[in-house]
Order: sequence, then C-alpha cells, then structure tokens
Amino acid sequence: MQSQVSVVQDEQTEWVFALDAATPMTNAEGRDWLDAQFVQLGSEPLRPTGKLLLADKVLVVARDAGPRLLNDAEWGPAFARAASAALAKPVVRVDLGAMAISY
Repeated sequence: MQSQVSVVQDEQTEWVFALDAATPMTNAEGRDWLDAQFVQLGSEPLRPTGKLLLADKVLVVARDAGPRLLNDAEWGPAFARAASAALAKPVVRVDLGAMAISY
C-alpha cells in the first residue's frame, strides 16, 4: 500500500512526501513530535475555545512551518512521518488554503 503525506499551499505549491521507504514513527512518537513543533513554532490553536484537535495541530504546524521548513530535507519528511503516525493514516492530504485534512 502506498503511504504519503502531501501538503498543498495553493494551486502552484505542493509538497509530496513518500513514506514507503521511511522508518515509521509510532502514534505516540508522532504526537510528541507534533507537540514539540507546535511549541517551537509558537503556534496557536485554530479554535477560539482553545481546544486543539489532533488534525488541527497537523494543519497549524504545517501552516506555521511554511515553505522554509517544508522544503528542509530533514524537517519535511519528519513532519510527514509524524502526521501519518499521529493521525494513524497511510495517506494524508493537508490543504492549507482550505485549512482541511483529507485521508
């Protein structure tokens, strides 16, 4: 089965990370990695209530990382591994324009 995470910024900009050959993270490792990046990037919850769903965390970390980190040869694939592991989905599409995730 194919495993990949794609992040779409707009119609011209998309990052695709193939995970078939990557060492997978456990669910807990993925969550921990996203938590650390959320704090490091100074991210804020999407919802005014402050409640942060796991899918929201993936969206916000990708948005706040921006092209600089998504293009980074180490950070981008690590984000993809963490997102796939934390969401427990082999194929994830992060649409930053719509602020939506699909599987």
